Amino acid sequence: MEKFGVTTNNNENRSFQNLNPRQQQQELQNQIGGARRCRPKEEKERTKLRERHRRAITARILAGLRRHGNYNLRVRADINDVIAALAREAGWVVLPDGTTFPSRSQGSRPATSNAAMATLPTQIVSTQNTPASPRGVSPAGVRNSVDYSSGRLKSVFVPTPSPYDGTSSAQSRISTAAMVGDAGEKTDNSPLIGHCMDTVDNDKELNPEVMDIPMKLQERDFAGSPYVPVYVMLPLGIINMKSELVDPDGLLKQLRILKSINVDGVMVDCWWGIVEAHAPQEYNWYGYKRLFQLVRDLKLKLQVVMSFHECGGNVGDDVCIPLPHWVAEIGRNNPDIFFTDKEGRRNPECLSWGIDKERVLRGRTAVEVYFDYMRSFRVEFDEFFQEGVISEIEVGLGPCGELRYPSYPVKHGWRYPGIGEFQCYDRYLMKSLTKAAEARGHSFWARGPENAGCYTSQPHETGFFCDGGDYDSYYGRFFLNWYSQILIDHADRVLSLAKLAFEGTCIAVKLSGVHWWYKTASHAAELTAGFYNPCNRDGYAAIAAMLKKHEAALNFTCVELRTLDQEEDYPEALADPEGLVWQVLNAAWDVSIPVASENALPCHDREGYNKILENAKPLNDPDGRHLVAFTYLRLTPYLMEEQNFVEFERFVKRMHD
Repeated sequence: MEKFGVTTNNNENRSFQNLNPRQQQQELQNQIGGARRCRPKEEKERTKLRERHRRAITARILAGLRRHGNYNLRVRADINDVIAALAREAGWVVLPDGTTFPSRSQGSRPATSNAAMATLPTQIVSTQNTPASPRGVSPAGVRNSVDYSSGRLKSVFVPTPSPYDGTSSAQSRISTAAMVGDAGEKTDNSPLIGHCMDTVDNDKELNPEVMDIPMKLQERDFAGSPYVPVYVMLPLGIINMKSELVDPDGLLKQLRILKSINVDGVMVDCWWGIVEAHAPQEYNWYGYKRLFQLVRDLKLKLQVVMSFHECGGNVGDDVCIPLPHWVAEIGRNNPDIFFTDKEGRRNPECLSWGIDKERVLRGRTAVEVYFDYMRSFRVEFDEFFQEGVISEIEVGLGPCGELRYPSYPVKHGWRYPGIGEFQCYDRYLMKSLTKAAEARGHSFWARGPENAGCYTSQPHETGFFCDGGDYDSYYGRFFLNWYSQILIDHADRVLSLAKLAFEGTCIAVKLSGVHWWYKTASHAAELTAGFYNPCNRDGYAAIAAMLKKHEAALNFTCVELRTLDQEEDYPEALADPEGLVWQVLNAAWDVSIPVASENALPCHDREGYNKILENAKPLNDPDGRHLVAFTYLRLTPYLMEEQNFVEFERFVKRMHD
């Protein structure tokens, strides 16, 4: 027998018929409720969802209190530590076992105090909706990586509360009513799902008459938001070592597809190792000219990277393009033209900034070599500048084209989340360090740190980067200031010449997102990369000021990464990409320079795209600030697969809304 969707056998049917109507109704409800409760997969997903939200809220509260409230909270503190710290500040005594009582100096507490303490966790949770400072974590709402479509919400009957009912139960129901509409859609003013689902579960036990509603991924409506152009990086090996365009017919088909979804343009690396490969000042632009013509014919724009680094050996590199042969020959006789670590290992990925003003490259300095290359490009492609096809020139300033030291090379043994090593041991940079130490009056400071660990070390394992370590000593501050200033001075020199070569064209600089160990005091990985950004200093303000001087845009990476995912995948890394993105973007916006971005790793899922959208168009920004462009990494066959491409098309449309 089947009744109301519940199947029973004959014996059960006879027993059912013997019950009175009220008992029959209760029995049906029990059977329906039992069937509904037997959903282990859904319950597991919901539990996971709630737990991730709780952990994310806790992490944000801890970060804010630790940075701005001088609360002495351990790195892996939980919500109990937060409540205890707030209670102690209010004058309560909290014992290690959790026993809490007023201090003697307070005397007896009013009756309302207990109620206030009882609601303390709810008050703490509500603070996560307040904007965080640039040095804190991102104010963006919490996101998670579970599949929302696999879970379900319950629509709960909520009686209209009396305006005089001030109980916590009534307030909980009011918040639930605000979240769940007639169709189960979440409203704009809803609280976090984690809090709502707790309320739903409680109401479910009290009222079994509930209705299943599919859970939907809640997303912002970007209609009417600023238009953000979207570019796509072309494959690294689109031009071969003979300066020939690889597979022009296949590329043309892909470019037409990108054009069909209104992608604004493409980005391409102009490799120094290809164009000036064989002899100084002998440039071969043939393959690039043919590529640019294809792009122009499709009415797409071009972002061009002056790539003065080698390709190969880093994450995502699928081709090998070394530095010019004549440069490598000079390096064999004088290896100090390359960055060097404390063990004396050379890194030929790019030239050391110590030779920026040294005539060691066949009678030219490094900055003169860069300028001659950029000037040749400007003359060769003048028509593309005049027609506005080339919209931006990104000037490569270090490894991977980024403004940073090559502090974490995989080929030298670095593995995530190692802190990396300082790269200042070539004789030209050591000469600069000696000069700076003597000018300071402490010639014995002309050395690199001796207790900074190795590429794979963690901060607490070193005497230099640990909490209270030498990084914050007189010597440590001197060394780190010199080390980071070398980076800024290099960018300053090259951008001065780039601005001269590309007058009237937007120039940009790419900054890497070194987000691991961001939650520690020293920010060790950032320090070895050249960003003097410990917890008591803003290391990106000086870089932003230098870019402002040259009217250059900042291109920042890792805008698709979520802190919560990093905490789950690599909890030991103490990473905070959202906090880093928020700090860097605000440092640039504070001096009114344009900010663009790109993803650090391949991104094909909606959650990654949504994170990019949140950073591209900050919610309720009083100044209406937003990214001026986004560049997607990169054009691959995987992106062109139907499911991935449909998702990418949707992302482009929302960036343009």
